[in-house]
Amino acid sequence: MRWSRPLVLLAALACPLSGQAGLMDDDEARARIEILRRQVNERLEKLENTVADRSVMIGLAEQVELLKAELAKARGQLEVLLNQLEVADKRQKDLYVDVDTRLRKLEQPTEASATATEKPAAPAVAEGAADTKLYEAALNQLKQGNYPLAISAFQGFLLAYPTHQLAPSAQYWMGNAHLQQREYKPAITVLQKLVSTSPDHPRAPDALLGVATAQEALGDRRATTKTLEQLIAKYASSDAAKTAKQRLQKK
Repeated sequence: MRWSRPLVLLAALACPLSGQAGLMDDDEARARIEILRRQVNERLEKLENTVADRSVMIGLAEQVELLKAELAKARGQLEVLLNQLEVADKRQKDLYVDVDTRLRKLEQPTEASATATEKPAAPAVAEGAADTKLYEAALNQLKQGNYPLAISAFQGFLLAYPTHQLAPSAQYWMGNAHLQQREYKPAITVLQKLVSTSPDHPRAPDALLGVATAQEALGDRRATTKTLEQLIAKYASSDAAKTAKQRLQKK
């Protein structure tokens, strides 16, 4: 089918030769045929080039459409990542504000007075000064944002004074230092230990709220909801429970 038209064309062009067969010799006829053949071949070559150019253009157009689709997909993925980044950044800022607020409300006078009323013997007085200084040093590191040093200092305090009256507070602030460094699993471990060992401590509701914050950051929605519900049920009158209710309403 591809060569049918050129052959018809060649035959048509050759027709006049048959009518003039008696007027020219064989050599001249062959020369005329050769010229016609070259003309047909040139036309065929131009036709093939045109078809090839069209095929190339169609291929390029398909590639352009494919690239456009891939670009649109990449833009969509980028928008999702940017949105996740904004959410994570906002969550981190909220966490920082929450911890900073709690630090400002730190009940230093209450804890200091409780230690003073014990009226220890002479050797214990020196020890009491040492433990208070160690606790305050760790707390100062936390306030200054030196979270690794704060964690190490609180760990040292808890190793030296595991049953100290300030031990639950040390656990609480150490858990918050882990949260600030996005070390969510250690934060959960430390804060849950506070709740289990000292459930009646004033910091226990806030510790549960910190556990929920860490679980949410890890993407564990079921555990987050369970912890918030536990907080509301166990410490209904606390400020932390009010915050927990607000978080549940947003879910």
